[in-house]
Amino acid sequence: MTYRRAAIPALVGGLLLTALLWWAGASAHALHLPGATGMLDGQAAAELERWLAPWSYDPPASLQFGTEVSGRIGDAAGNAGTNYLALYTTALQIRFGAVFAFFVPGVLLLVRRLPPVPGRMPAALLAIWAWGLVAGTLAVTVSAPWLIASGGHGSYRFLPRLASMISSGRQVLVVTALVVAAVTVFIARVTAKGTAPLSQEAVPARAARLAATAGTAVIALSLVVLSYQPVAAALQRVSPDVGLLAEPGDLLRQWLLLGAWAGPGGAPLGGWLLYRAADVLLLAVVWWALRRLPGLLTRVTVPAMAACAVCATVLGLLASQLLRVAVDRAGSDLRWDLLRLSAGIGDGVPAALTCGLVAGSAAALTLRVVLGRGKITDATTSVQGSARP
Repeated sequence: MTYRRAAIPALVGGLLLTALLWWAGASAHALHLPGATGMLDGQAAAELERWLAPWSYDPPASLQFGTEVSGRIGDAAGNAGTNYLALYTTALQIRFGAVFAFFVPGVLLLVRRLPPVPGRMPAALLAIWAWGLVAGTLAVTVSAPWLIASGGHGSYRFLPRLASMISSGRQVLVVTALVVAAVTVFIARVTAKGTAPLSQEAVPARAARLAATAGTAVIALSLVVLSYQPVAAALQRVSPDVGLLAEPGDLLRQWLLLGAWAGPGGAPLGGWLLYRAADVLLLAVVWWALRRLPGLLTRVTVPAMAACAVCATVLGLLASQLLRVAVDRAGSDLRWDLLRLSAGIGDGVPAALTCGLVAGSAAALTLRVVLGRGKITDATTSVQGSARP
């Protein structure tokens, strides 16, 4: 698929994702209406409001209070509050603009290398869905400094507060990104009609398995080794005294760890195995996706493999988190507890981005090395055969 054809679904998907997130944030105040409180109990409404707050233009109560102070001394406080409110508005503008800016290039690459044609449609849908979560997480990250500054204490524990903000707003992204992925794939399918037959590289099964194993080993390093509780605790305790960039432990944990690996300890062995089954599911999803990618991509390149590996890691995280929700839900009787248990859905996307990029690059390089050795072996064999009398 040409760039011109691929740009149409990417642009439409970016606009739709931005619009849906804006609409979700604008709907946050509806949770305070009598009808909403009558339909939902207070705990469920508070949880939903927390999910929607990162995408809402409604400022926090502290900023609203600052703009309403009157009097001579209050005028100065009111002006300061107005400035902080302007910072908050700027942060939201950057956030929505960044969603579009990060979503479009990624989807453009995915649609080019993984077009939604028969045989590739489910893979394209899942990849674009996962990339929507990545784009939203990156948008929250780049806009977080303005939100921190709007609180009036931008230099106090900056990195821990940045880590806290990065992990917000992900639950809404899971739903909106799925809707956007479906629309984007439909438009891409329409624009792909009439194009020439897509090329596809023939990759030996052994080379694809070795590449998938190399990429999965990178994910396992984060999931098992770095996420092991003593190692994770050591990472979180990293706190060099370098002023604004002090206490980076929480941020390192966000961007490096895919889970929280613990031994059985005092927990029942059956429950421990159920939680570890979610980790095994994550690795299985990543391996299977990396194994299939060389045969699905129209051209196996490092950027395409890296982007698709990120999407595969995000999908593995979602699958493992849904399994954990099902396990935890089995022992819960509260009516609203499912909403609370679902609060962890979409967590770990920053680490999936970091480890996925490395895993995809490792898989692509392994594939090139194995295929290069295979070509050298074939050439040597043919030369030796022709030299025989």
